[in-house]
Amino acid sequence: MRKNFIGCFLVLPLALFGGIALARVPVPVAPQALYGELYQRVQTEKLFADGKTFADAIAKRDPAQILRDYEQAKSTPGFSLQDFVNANFTIPGAAQSDFHTLDHEEVRAHIERLWGALAREPKPSPGPDSLLPLRTKYVVPGGRFREMYYWDSYFTMVGLQAGGHDDLVASMVTNFAGLINDYGHVPNGNRSYYVSRSQPPFFAAMVELQAAHDGIEALARRLPQLIAEHDFWMAGAGDLKPGSANRRVVRLADGSLLNRYWDDSATPRDESYAEDVQTARGTQRPVADVYRDLRASAESGWDFSSRWFADGKTLATIRTTEIVPVDLNSLLYKLEQVIAQGCDVMRRADCKKEMTAAAGARRRAMTKLLWDEDLGAYLDYDWPRARRVARINAATAYPLFVDLADATEARRVARAIRTSLLDSHGLATTTERTGEQWDAPNGWAPLQWVAIDGLRRHGQKELAEEIAKRWVAENTRVYCKTGKLVEKYDVRGAGAGAGGEYPVQDGFGWTNAVLVKLLAIYPKLAEKQYEFTGGACAP
Repeated sequence: MRKNFIGCFLVLPLALFGGIALARVPVPVAPQALYGELYQRVQTEKLFADGKTFADAIAKRDPAQILRDYEQAKSTPGFSLQDFVNANFTIPGAAQSDFHTLDHEEVRAHIERLWGALAREPKPSPGPDSLLPLRTKYVVPGGRFREMYYWDSYFTMVGLQAGGHDDLVASMVTNFAGLINDYGHVPNGNRSYYVSRSQPPFFAAMVELQAAHDGIEALARRLPQLIAEHDFWMAGAGDLKPGSANRRVVRLADGSLLNRYWDDSATPRDESYAEDVQTARGTQRPVADVYRDLRASAESGWDFSSRWFADGKTLATIRTTEIVPVDLNSLLYKLEQVIAQGCDVMRRADCKKEMTAAAGARRRAMTKLLWDEDLGAYLDYDWPRARRVARINAATAYPLFVDLADATEARRVARAIRTSLLDSHGLATTTERTGEQWDAPNGWAPLQWVAIDGLRRHGQKELAEEIAKRWVAENTRVYCKTGKLVEKYDVRGAGAGAGGEYPVQDGFGWTNAVLVKLLAIYPKLAEKQYEFTGGACAP
């Protein structure tokens, strides 16, 4: 069967594997550009507490007609912007408001039931809105996040697979492959206002998950999209001179080629318009540069964090595009490795050779520039100033997660993690306390999993299990008391995390998934029954 499978793929035109034959659809207009002054007024006048609310609104009729009516009405006596918006748009309400935890519901049963509440079937929108169509069933994170997100979904898929939901994993891979076909990359989420940026490129890791169930043919089946994603991240690399950058690619002074986060727009984010305008006003920099760095931080998923701040403390000094990040380059190394494997399955020696060489060059550059011998950790790199950012953060585990680090580096990273980031209830995101949500003392499920999985891969099993033990203890303590699994936690043991542009969300896709996965791989942690009682978990 494998021989026949490969044979049927070999007859496809080679142009397909360069991304040339992938379909494209017109890039939809984001709400900010579509509605102009109307959109700006709704956001800056704070008609809704959460800026994402109006970004997700559904027009009740043709947007062009709405705008014409707005122009005629806005200067009339007694005009009410709130009434106009309510008359012309359907405003989304709270997601999953009808879902409730059952008394004495055990956490694994709770999560299994939650998958049903968080799963969505694609369906046509009732009117013009920002939602991008998907092919098949998918899972949303929960709360205000009503759409499918890129890097969130990988961690969700880890938990779905642990629970035996391989069909849903396959559906989500299909959706992400479809987004690459449509737009040439995976947007941050399936909203028009997210198309200008992506998120940490986990598509290769998703395909590996599917291949673990379906066999290595899955790598060949998704090879066109894997290559297209690589093309997206490497666009503009060919003409770069040392010490310069173009979009997401940076050519370092020594000629090495690495990547940074970016966004193809330099305006306030649609979903956080007022917040971005306020941030830009508080700086002396060109506002377009500030908006670009804010958006690039959103592409990183770490919005916001001291990782991106010039002074390591304040959002006003954000400079995301000046940083070559450990996590992004680790994931692109993974992508190059997976493409090489897929090319091998397809018997394409040229493609395998090219991607193997690219991965090797990236690994050498990361070891030279991002590895810090004194701290024994991988650090982010400030490329305009040609120096490492001497602050450790949880991204240092990514080279272990993608099998880029060698044994000595893995041991030293483990020591640095234990010394600098391990707290009483898991790994802190950074060592800095800025009040931003991607800083200490917050811990996040995806970063726990990256560290645990990476440490396990490199023989650091004791530390991996200790992180898992502490993280599970806090997740379940909060669940037994409140009946909720939230998006982030205070790893000092103070419950839900804090900071950010919106209240702490519950639901929550990647938290559910990582907890399920940890209970599956650590039987001792799974022996206990974690029930919602409104108090402490049963002994």
